[in-house]
Amino acid sequence: AFEEGSTVYSAVFETNRALLALEKDMRRCEKEIGAEASEGADDGALSAKMEQYARMQEAFERAGGYAYRSEVTGVLKGLGFDETQFDNDPLTLSGGLKTRLSLARILLEKPDLLLLDEPTNHLDIRSIEWLEGYLRAYRGAILLISHDRYFLNRIVSRVIEIEQGHILEYEGNYDVFAAKKADLRKAQKNAYLADQRRIRHEEEVIATLRRFGREKQIKRAESRVKALAKIKPAERPQEDPVQMSFRLRSGKQSGQDVLSIEGLAKSYGDNVLFEDASLLVKKHDRIVMIGENGTGKSTFLKIIADAVPANAGTVRLGANVAVGYYDQENQKLTMDHTVFEEISDAYPDLSNTRIRTMLSGFLFFGDDVFKKVEDLSGGERAKLALAKLMLGEANFLLLDEPTNHLDMHSRAALEDALRAYEGTVLCVSHDRYFANRIATRILELEGRRINAYRGNYEEAMAEKAVLAEHIRTEHPVAETPAKISVSK
Repeated sequence: AFEEGSTVYSAVFETNRALLALEKDMRRCEKEIGAEASEGADDGALSAKMEQYARMQEAFERAGGYAYRSEVTGVLKGLGFDETQFDNDPLTLSGGLKTRLSLARILLEKPDLLLLDEPTNHLDIRSIEWLEGYLRAYRGAILLISHDRYFLNRIVSRVIEIEQGHILEYEGNYDVFAAKKADLRKAQKNAYLADQRRIRHEEEVIATLRRFGREKQIKRAESRVKALAKIKPAERPQEDPVQMSFRLRSGKQSGQDVLSIEGLAKSYGDNVLFEDASLLVKKHDRIVMIGENGTGKSTFLKIIADAVPANAGTVRLGANVAVGYYDQENQKLTMDHTVFEEISDAYPDLSNTRIRTMLSGFLFFGDDVFKKVEDLSGGERAKLALAKLMLGEANFLLLDEPTNHLDMHSRAALEDALRAYEGTVLCVSHDRYFANRIATRILELEGRRINAYRGNYEEAMAEKAVLAEHIRTEHPVAETPAKISVSK
């Protein structure tokens, strides 16, 4: 909730109400001094007022008021607010910016315990990296929920997993948790199977002894029955949750040159997103485009998909290129369709059995296929859109934030499918873990132009850091060419 008449800046500054009240008293005292000076008040009264103001200033400085102003500015900028937005009314902000502003307020309250539910939602990579630095230096305790695996690796020291009604704790970050969980699951399964083999062996021996029918063998059998009753076998391990599983088929083969872009430019009024952008995409490239919010990454994909016109430049698809486009808003879904109808209408030649089998791979079972699209969760809509994309058998995929709304298991399934995909991929994503697993090239849209780097996310950022260090130390480096070729 934001107070009426507040600004973006004041909405955050007011988290320290004592400082806010003191600053308001200072502003009031300043006005009184100005009024008394202009009215020719006697020197004694004016001097007393000046002394009062000096005491307020000293108290404000002692309480960290001036440093706090700088901290407020730093947090707002870190979370992606520009100074031109500081005087905006919070009530006019988009949902994503309101979430960022609420996060800024919480951070500056500096509580003993921070409870954060998906704090990286609505943040671009630069803001997420800033938040990681802030939280690593935070002196309180933090309990957070997140599907951002890269973020978890950099922040957490312990993972608590809730699965099938049980809570399990693991020391370490996400990757350590994943490895420990896999080892634990394997050990539990092996112990259970070993105990079951032992029990079956004992039961077979007992049955054999009893078949002899002699008193000695019967006594031995009864003795083994008693011993068997004392065995406490390992509990049957919980079955792994059913996970999304699918394969992307590329259909016919494209030519070696999949996409050629030259001199591409796009602006909305005075807001120039990018200009003179050129790009060559080769067959089998898996390219991830990153950049701050609002730089035009989604617009870039939409221009390639012929969903938005460019202001200048050319976009040429290569020979035999069939494009499949995944929109992060899932706008290609028909809200009044059922899940089944969404697939059957798009692919009328598919049998009911084939559709149901395919949908089960995306976790739509039984009556789930008769749910209305409008009643689906964000994750379910994302899975349905992916199902349609899979059936299209495109050989060039344009994916706009495909991991949004997906849980960790589904993200891993998508990554595996893309790594095995025989076509070409150009993807926009803020998911660094995803970019690390699938990318062969990284494009960064920054300062109205595209910068290209080799390798996955971490390799690309290492290359960027080396280039930045060369520039900082004034070593000569070749200018980035106007035409950037991204190829294998």
